[in-house]
Amino acid sequence: MILADFIKMFEAELADIIPGTILPETAYKQLDAWNSMQALILIAMVDAEYGVTLTAENLHDCITVSDLFSVVQNKKTVLNS
Repeated sequence: MILADFIKMFEAELADIIPGTILPETAYKQLDAWNSMQALILIAMVDAEYGVTLTAENLHDCITVSDLFSVVQNKKTVLNS
């Protein structure tokens, strides 16, 4: 898993986001495009792309896009163990 690829997919799922504007340190919940529907879309994208189930608690606990990536990466590692 590569953070840059995760960010590209994250950006692609957000409405009205210019590609290349999301950084690892972006506080995604502060984005104008972020809402409860985007949370569900992100959960579905992570499930489809990585086979990992994010929970509402995971989204709540993360602050940055990098934090989200770390959660997905850790869950993927556990699944593959």
